[in-house]
Order: sequence, then structure tokens, then C-alpha cells
Amino acid sequence: MRIDIVTIFPEIAEGPLGASIIGRAVEAGHVQIRCVDLRDFTTDRHRQVDDLPYGGGPGMVMKPEPFFAAVASLKTEGAKVILMTPQGKPFRQSMAAELSREEHLIFLCGHYEGVDHRVVEALVEEEISIGDYVLTNGTLAAAVVVDAVVRLLPGVLGDERSAEVESFSGDGKRLEAPHYTRPAEYAGMAVPEVLLSGNHGAIERWRESEGLERTRKNRPDLLGEG
Repeated sequence: MRIDIVTIFPEIAEGPLGASIIGRAVEAGHVQIRCVDLRDFTTDRHRQVDDLPYGGGPGMVMKPEPFFAAVASLKTEGAKVILMTPQGKPFRQSMAAELSREEHLIFLCGHYEGVDHRVVEALVEEEISIGDYVLTNGTLAAAVVVDAVVRLLPGVLGDERSAEVESFSGDGKRLEAPHYTRPAEYAGMAVPEVLLSGNHGAIERWRESEGLERTRKNRPDLLGEG
């Protein structure tokens, strides 16, 4: 898979995506990630990427020309162009799974008051939001989505079963059960006996029950109870 992140702050994405599991995935050749500076596609000596909004209002709007030039330079046949924006569709694990099957993803990252809407109309195939809040720019959001997508690529996780049993897997409506490791007792708190029993059937039933309870407590909306 190839991923291009178009932003005026490449260093914001380069840090988290160059470390840990994602960094190792790049080194192993599972994915190619490039952080592309949008200013490289400007034509004026000031490398300007924003201007005042038509109709007035606070802040600045990102100009269309650099985005059009960047996509024209980067896009391959079949590439999917995504805009990170608070106005986008909520990002879900199911969406991460769908994107992991693409060959080439191009993420466009907004800043200031947003992006000239002609970019959305002509270039963007998917608008994605990672939550109902606003960040200073879309680069952090793009890094989050890329992390969620890349970890689903074959060979990236040490144990492929990890992605099958974690929160939001399956029907996407359950959270994972609690996890424990050694020591069996710490600060007066003991690991549940069932996890030490070796009874795999009982352990699975416990995990199902605890995962449901955790979902009901923290995310009742997933169960239609919120």
C-alpha cells in the first residue's frame, strides 16, 4: 500500500508514523508513507496556501490551486483521495478495514478555517472526521486514520488474531473485555480466577460477559441504550 499525506505540517505526521508498529511496517515494506508539503505546490514566492474567505468571516481559507497541483502530481490510477475535516463522516473500525484494502490513499489535510470547497467537489472521494471536536489542523487526524488502517494490513501485527478480537471488531458493537498479566495479585487486587483456570470455554464466556458490561458502562450507544 502507498499512502501520501498532503499537509503544511509534514513533521506532525512523520513523528508518530515513524515509530512503533507503523514504523516497523514501513521498514518491512508493508506500506510506503510519504508526508508531502503542500507549500511545494504553490507558485508564488511567499508560498501562500491561504486567503481571505469570500463573503467575509473570521480566519483564512486554504486555496484550491496547491491542492489541485498536489493531487495531479501524486495520484495514481485507482487512488482514493480523502479530506480530513470535522464535517466528514465519522471514522469507524469498519471504515479502517475498507481503506486497508485500497492500493493508494491520498490524505488532504486542512488548516485555518478549512479548504476551498472546490477541492471537495472536484478531487475528494471521501470526507472523514475522527470525532466531534476541532483540531488545529487535519494532519493529526490523518495520522490517526493511517495508524488504524496500516495495522490491519497483512503481516503488520505480530498476531493476526489481535485485529479480530479487539474492540469494534465483528459487528462493531462491543468493547473488549479487561486484560490482566503477571503478577496474579498486586496491591491487594487479584486476577479473576477464571483466567487462571485453563478452562477456555469459561474464559470465553467471561470475556463475552465482561465485554458486554464494559460496553454498557462506557458506550451504551453501541447497544442502542444511550
